[in-house]
Amino acid sequence: MPPKIFILVFALLVNACGYHLRGAVDLPEGLKKVYLEGASIPLREQFRKVLRTASGELTATPEAAGTIIKIANENSDQRVLSLSARGRSNELELYYRLQYGLVKSDNTVLMENQPIEIKREYFNDQQDMVAKDNEQQVIRNEMVHQAVRMMLDRIRVVLVANSK
Repeated sequence: MPPKIFILVFALLVNACGYHLRGAVDLPEGLKKVYLEGASIPLREQFRKVLRTASGELTATPEAAGTIIKIANENSDQRVLSLSARGRSNELELYYRLQYGLVKSDNTVLMENQPIEIKREYFNDQQDMVAKDNEQQVIRNEMVHQAVRMMLDRIRVVLVANSK
């Protein structure tokens, strides 16, 4: 069998079995154009990435969007869980919290404010501070990404229920 035909047959079989890339999101029509109100830059960028992978768009104005997500009380913080003998933090707990609501472009409320809280713990090695700062930023980015996925999953359920 020539390689081109083999690749074509393989691609058709993989597609037919329902395989999709990790992180791929199937968006309902109401989420194809979204406007974020009150979101931080990291949250906005993660939303843009997730929507782009699902053929969605983060609009610049609420008038261009079908759905508006209103972000409130977004903050991230940390607290010390344990200290070294020298009084420096050995273990930290990172928090990321926000509340969000969902409205249509005509300001019809689809979902009242819902809270999301994500926590992560990590060991803060005092010997390698530069790497730990980078690790903390990676963890924070992953927390924001997880919050976006949680929001989209909840919003998808609300939009599907309202379309029936």
